Amino acid sequence: MKYFYGEYEGEEFPTPDKLFGFDQLMDFIMQYGEQALKAIEQMMKDQSNEQQSDLLEQLIKEGLLDKDGKGKLRLTPKGIGRMQRRALMEVFSNLRQGNREGHEKVTPGQGGERIEGTKPYQYGDPVSELDLHQTIHNALTRHGLPEKSQVANRKSQIKFDEHDFELHLHEGTTSCSTVVLLDMSGSMMRYGRFLAAKKVAMAMQSLVRSRFPQDSIDFVGFYSGATRIPEVLLPLTMPKPVTIYDYQVRLKVPIDKIDKAPQHFTNLHMGLQLARRILRRRQSENKQLFIITDGQPTAHVEGDNVFLLYPPDQRSTLATLKEAVLAVREGCRVSTFALIEDYWGMDWVGFVDQLTKLTKGVAFYTNSSELASCVMESYLSGRKKKTYIA
Repeated sequence: MKYFYGEYEGEEFPTPDKLFGFDQLMDFIMQYGEQALKAIEQMMKDQSNEQQSDLLEQLIKEGLLDKDGKGKLRLTPKGIGRMQRRALMEVFSNLRQGNREGHEKVTPGQGGERIEGTKPYQYGDPVSELDLHQTIHNALTRHGLPEKSQVANRKSQIKFDEHDFELHLHEGTTSCSTVVLLDMSGSMMRYGRFLAAKKVAMAMQSLVRSRFPQDSIDFVGFYSGATRIPEVLLPLTMPKPVTIYDYQVRLKVPIDKIDKAPQHFTNLHMGLQLARRILRRRQSENKQLFIITDGQPTAHVEGDNVFLLYPPDQRSTLATLKEAVLAVREGCRVSTFALIEDYWGMDWVGFVDQLTKLTKGVAFYTNSSELASCVMESYLSGRKKKTYIA
């Protein structure tokens, strides 16, 4: 073994709690989900490593981890919040520079930061936002200087009318409801795709909560079926394992028994149906759907049945496209994020092209490492609503 000696720079040596702290546990849990929590439980029971066990107990005392009535380890809201904030910092540290964070709805009056420029007063505008300098200038220009008062001890008055009033311009607020559809099919385990998507999802939760509290964001996972993903379960969500390796699959399963069928197919059709139901209950000015996927649909709904079809069948494609068009007719903007690390599977990109053309949406052909930038920038631009005032 070779040794290198150098001058001590005064940096603190890492302690065990820094080498094995909550942030490291977060990465472990994000990557392996429920299996990670089970492994951590075993570490706590392992008496041979008291140091790690003590550190885990300390995290429980700090309220980052907890145990249920059966002694099963779980994440607390405080722990999930810290995971979200860390994910947000990680995502924004990698965002390309020059992208403006926020919206650009320009309106008079209160509701955002004051920006340069004014506009004439209109009935109903808040008089509290009058630009006094410009208003006085208008009055003097139109009506001239005030005449000298003939009455003793009485000051001259400037004449005003409603045409003289000018208001400051403000950057107004606009609300946005977003549903992120996460592909949970078996192939999403490859190339760290689902881990990247999950980090983006948690970062978006933190962003909405801290910067855009008037917005709403929901997550829907789609596989052979589709389900809404609660915030508390998002860090533990994992893609479905592949259980069938046949070259051809043609299965018809009743919807109420879909949980007993192979789970690793791609039922974007059912995911869109659920997303539409969620957005119908939202009253936001803007509504958008984000689809994160690595393949074309291999499942769809017909009546009371789900069809699981591999290789991909045109019936699944048409059913999914029709559902997306219905979402657009209800006022939704559709963005698709196609993960394309394995270029040998590019045939399915034709589906993304069709989806984008029919919905007049946008598509991003990206890989897992670039997903965060694409999703965040699209979210921020998608909630912009520009209004130009003459």
